[in-house]
Amino acid sequence: MFFEHPGVNIDAIFRAIIKDVKARKLVEGASTITQQLVKNTLLTREKKFSRKFKELLFSLKIEAELSKEEILERYLNQIYYGHGYYGIKTAADGYFHKDLDDLSLKEMAILVGLPKAPSYYSPTRHYEQSMGRGNRVVSRMHQLGWIDDTTYTTALAEEPEVFDDTLTKNRAPYIVDEVLRQLKGEFKNVKGGGYKITTSIDIRMQEAGRRALKKGYELAMERAHEAGDFNQTLMDKLNGALVSIEPKSGDILALVGGVDYKVSQYNRATQGKRQPGSAFKPLIYQVAVDLGYSGASQLVDIARTYDYEVDGEEKKWKPKNYGKDYKGFISLREAIVHSRNLATINLVTDIGLTTMRRALSRFHIKNLPPDLSLALGSITVSPLEFSRYYTVLSNYGTEVEPILIRSVENAFGEEVHYDNIKEEMTTPQQAFIMIDVMKDVIKKGSGRKARVAGIELAGKTGTTNKGVDAWFCGFSPEIQTIIWYGNDDNTPMFKGEQGGRTAAPAFAEYYKEILNTHPETKRKFDEPEGMISTYVGKQKEYFTEISKPPMIQNIQEDNEELLF
Repeated sequence: MFFEHPGVNIDAIFRAIIKDVKARKLVEGASTITQQLVKNTLLTREKKFSRKFKELLFSLKIEAELSKEEILERYLNQIYYGHGYYGIKTAADGYFHKDLDDLSLKEMAILVGLPKAPSYYSPTRHYEQSMGRGNRVVSRMHQLGWIDDTTYTTALAEEPEVFDDTLTKNRAPYIVDEVLRQLKGEFKNVKGGGYKITTSIDIRMQEAGRRALKKGYELAMERAHEAGDFNQTLMDKLNGALVSIEPKSGDILALVGGVDYKVSQYNRATQGKRQPGSAFKPLIYQVAVDLGYSGASQLVDIARTYDYEVDGEEKKWKPKNYGKDYKGFISLREAIVHSRNLATINLVTDIGLTTMRRALSRFHIKNLPPDLSLALGSITVSPLEFSRYYTVLSNYGTEVEPILIRSVENAFGEEVHYDNIKEEMTTPQQAFIMIDVMKDVIKKGSGRKARVAGIELAGKTGTTNKGVDAWFCGFSPEIQTIIWYGNDDNTPMFKGEQGGRTAAPAFAEYYKEILNTHPETKRKFDEPEGMISTYVGKQKEYFTEISKPPMIQNIQEDNEELLF
């Protein structure tokens, strides 16, 4: 009897040892409930005598520290009940749509009888066997005198309603999958370990993100239908992802890995690697601003031809703007607002590719290309990784690693906490210059469809060659959101789909919902102390001691050393 043994069954252990020695390996476990709890939460499942010895020692220690009721509670909260349910609370909710306190005696008996053979006694697959097992539990309680005759008869006659839900009913299935994926290396039995996991997710924002991503997908389908460009194959390929974080803390508030989890469980937000295209440009321009550029700085927007060699063969690269035009000299602000490829490439050339790569690598950006394609966002990155890079902009110069899991508590109350990694990359003043410029991308540039009334937003569109990828990456004063769309097989999307057309409306849809569910959300960006503002023509520009106004920039002291 569980309530009588000291945590281990000595007689059973000796019988098992004899069999194990004869077989020269572990063939019989002889585990009590306490031993099973230890095995599932503290040890690996390897079949070694040393592990079995540790199991016995831990079991005796637990019996000395906890009451029998506390041990049983922890056991019931971590074992498997079939149908993907771990823990008795989850099983009660899944099978009966009830809290534990609301279960009938028969329903309790069914759950108690499940762990012996969760598949065979599954109430959704084998209802009669499950009822029979439950009745045997009720009968045993009657024999022990734990229930009276009336309660016994009523319980035997009851036939509870059982719900055949699946894990896809979970309100945030992509989150559950990602949490398990992140923890499986550290907690080997995380699915069955009875852990209490605290995440950073805001469930209302998670739902808003899912709806916004779906809305953007549906709008693309409508456009394809209207243009006669629609077919089922393309519809099946198109998908998307969304990652929304609080830049100051790094908390992931919403993470949606696809348009429909039931159709595809692949998490594009964390596992998909795609090119960000022009959405990468603000990071390049932030490097320029940190070197003394400002929104008013003049850039060269003209075509150049670059010679390069591949396997001994000489080739030429002649990049173009999206509109296949060029403007000569334009301001840095205009270059970002209208996503000018040539101005960006020429900027990187003027600064120096080596200098630019070295500066970007400080942002922890991986796989930076060794050529000027870097200026056009030719790296590959997941939306979650890109979220980290963008915090340099949205968090006023301090890069923060996004975090999903806040803490993990095991069945014994032991808790592990997780913290973000933060690192200052530039000053709030230098970052604010870029924030102000990126606000204009939404006000009057390529991201106009991301506008939302009543809140200041900053961001950047991104589209790769032939419309393979469409991004919108932006932020409000408190929340940053990365949205991506594309075909899963890297083929071009429907004709005309791009960042400003496909991803930006989903971004707007998401922030509209945020304002409804979180009306306390901050609406305006803070201007850091020490900013200098003046009008350059009709445009208000911000400057700092590093990024000086044009009048000061044009005055060169005799002992001043030119940057370039």
